[in-house]
Amino acid sequence: MSNRFADPLGAVTGSDHQPDLERGENPSVDSARDSIDYNDQSPLLERTLTSATAETAVTSSGLSRTETNKLPPLKQLGILDRYLALWIFVSMVVGISTGYYFPDIGSKLEKGGFAGVSIPIAMGLLIMMYPIMCKVQFESLHRLLVVKSLWVQVAISLFINWIIAPMVMVGLAWLFLPDRPELREGLIMVGIARCIAMVMIWIELSEGDTDYGAILTAVNSLLQMVLFAPTAMFYINVIGKSPDHLQISYSVVAKSVAIFLGIPLLIAVITRVTLRGHVISAKAYDTRFMSFLEPFSLLGLLFTILILFASQGREVITQLTSVLRVVAPMFTYFVILFFGTLWFCHKFGYTYKICSAQAFTAASNNFELAIAVVVSFYGISSTQALAATVGPLLEVPVLLSFVYIVQYYREKVTWGARGSSDVL
Repeated sequence: MSNRFADPLGAVTGSDHQPDLERGENPSVDSARDSIDYNDQSPLLERTLTSATAETAVTSSGLSRTETNKLPPLKQLGILDRYLALWIFVSMVVGISTGYYFPDIGSKLEKGGFAGVSIPIAMGLLIMMYPIMCKVQFESLHRLLVVKSLWVQVAISLFINWIIAPMVMVGLAWLFLPDRPELREGLIMVGIARCIAMVMIWIELSEGDTDYGAILTAVNSLLQMVLFAPTAMFYINVIGKSPDHLQISYSVVAKSVAIFLGIPLLIAVITRVTLRGHVISAKAYDTRFMSFLEPFSLLGLLFTILILFASQGREVITQLTSVLRVVAPMFTYFVILFFGTLWFCHKFGYTYKICSAQAFTAASNNFELAIAVVVSFYGISSTQALAATVGPLLEVPVLLSFVYIVQYYREKVTWGARGSSDVL
């Protein structure tokens, strides 16, 4: 069975692959190339193009891999993606300034909460998730679920997410905050909540494997409904000996998962099944429709960031000492989980796309759930809530910087050939 895997641009790569599209030496290559529906390519499923004398890799944009690599990375992005770091910084500054100069805005945003999260934040998260889910090739996923190698990687991810990550956060919380149990408890809650939403946008921006990321997200969502409550109570009540004796309702966790993953997932499945190949052609869906839809994902991200910072802007400034004390262990946590997982997957010979998806899944957290649980138990003005809120405030700029770092090293490091599947 062939061991080629689709590259991040949709091209087919392999050890025996010799692209010669630019030379135009063999007309049969062009003929074979024209007969392929490039929009049917999947990041997880291989596509091969063979001629009598050469093999050619073609990206979804019609450029060869060689031609695409000639473009600087930033030149390949639209204006929204290209200056994403600037837009995020502006959203953070505007949010903090709004929260500081309008102290009542935080309490107003929290009114009429949706699953323990303010309605504006919930709306931003749903808008952010929907376009990403629309790109997942649900019609192909069933072929992957029977592949043993996929489940080996899922097992690795679950071990990192549910065993290693919480232990790392608990250890760092005690190391950096031995005298601040309230901050420690909020921090631990963030470390236990595994990400099921924003992680998809980091995988997307880093050109990781979004199909594999969707599978990981679904598995983590199911486990979160079962494991979050007992894991949180174990680390806070038993290990931390909290005098408050934390109690978490399973319904709170299930509701968070159902809303922030279930709703965009369901709508995306309906959209893809209804439109692609029926109302419009598969090519039109993959190009024109998705080109129209994709900017809304980043707009949803920016809106969510602005609302988050606005709701906690005054607390961040007035309690700056507490915030800074939480920043140190949380930043260390992100670095350890991301680069540790990236190194581990690279060491075992996985492709860049798989390494990226694994690393961002390990380092990301479900701040919606953590904030919802902390607010419902400790109160919105509690120190625990402040610590939990610092999570997304720091996670967004840090993981965005990781996107740029991993993209930089993508072309400088030799990645392995082990992908998610050997399915043809």
